[in-house]
Amino acid sequence: MKELLYYQNAMQQEFTATVVHTGSEPDGRQYVVLSNTAFYPTGGGQPHDTGTLNNTNVIDVEKIDDEIRHYIEGEASTFSGEVHGKLNWKRRFDHMQQHAGQHILTAAFVELFDAPTVSFHLGSEQVTIDIAVDSLSNEQLAAAEARANDIILENRPIETKWITEQQLVDYNLRKEVAVTGDIRLVIIPDFDYNGCGGTHPTSTGQVSAIKILGTEKMKGNVRVSFVCGGRVLAELAMRKTVLADVARQLSVPETEAATALTKLLASQKTTEKALVAAREELLAFEAKALASSDTHIIATAFHNRTIQELQKLARFIIAERADVIALLVSENEDKLQFVAARGTQVEASMKELAAKALPFINGKGGGSDQMVQGGGERMITCEQLLTAMQDALQ
Repeated sequence: MKELLYYQNAMQQEFTATVVHTGSEPDGRQYVVLSNTAFYPTGGGQPHDTGTLNNTNVIDVEKIDDEIRHYIEGEASTFSGEVHGKLNWKRRFDHMQQHAGQHILTAAFVELFDAPTVSFHLGSEQVTIDIAVDSLSNEQLAAAEARANDIILENRPIETKWITEQQLVDYNLRKEVAVTGDIRLVIIPDFDYNGCGGTHPTSTGQVSAIKILGTEKMKGNVRVSFVCGGRVLAELAMRKTVLADVARQLSVPETEAATALTKLLASQKTTEKALVAAREELLAFEAKALASSDTHIIATAFHNRTIQELQKLARFIIAERADVIALLVSENEDKLQFVAARGTQVEASMKELAAKALPFINGKGGGSDQMVQGGGERMITCEQLLTAMQDALQ
């Protein structure tokens, strides 16, 4: 492990090595095993490197048993002798920035609040750490972020050292190590001492910056989401674009966008309430018009009316006249929906009516003897369903 190129020099971008053997997995993935490699395999929360071997794309790297397999696009059996490897350096350096930033932010939470990290995930857009506390205040988050960025600004060295289990007592480790034998330490002097098998830049300054994006509760811990280095600039650019677009649509300066949006949302809620009230009034007027007929069965077909509208309309109708049955059907795309309701002076069961009508539309429904609703396939027309419902009352 000590002799692996990515441990000897994490900043190495290209290398030459000899093919040890090639193979393929049961799923058909082709791989190459080399005498040494600068490609980091997935592990310790850090994703694998990508790049090329002799200009053939390396799409995955995994450590299986005692060998590191480079999974490639193409036929592995064509590889033999000496090969030239080249890392996707943008991806590798991003991972190193995020991983080192995680060490720094985690150590800041321990130093300031004795709040340890219990898990770490390096995602493609954000990094998360789960911290073993019930809650973190905005003030605590701001303090940890500030301390982490101070460590970055000081440009402290990030050192690595291999030690034995017996030597562990000589170091004040942030957490216990889970490996045995030779143990690799990643050290930021006078700040953080931690067992880690990942790759990191050679100084904290190369992390550039850390920005906490948010928190959420996660299985009794607090999950902190953040970004480091180049991802901070990408996040800032994205948010700037969104903010500028929002400000443009609101016709206000960016600094006033939040206030203007709050006013707009408040106005929208007021408008929505007024619209709901207006719809209620229209339904009430519509119900009075329908209830004004001389018949005791008010059967009406609609197009594109929601089941909620049908229910309200039916309630208004039977409130107007206690001696009627309201049968309302609406055609919505390829479905038929209906509501049946009876006034207080009517004894017929709407539940029994629905049971007889639903088979005509291969439908389902529910309700009580006083009022039911249902829906199903548009196998017949609205008018035919209304006829079937009226026949069920005979």
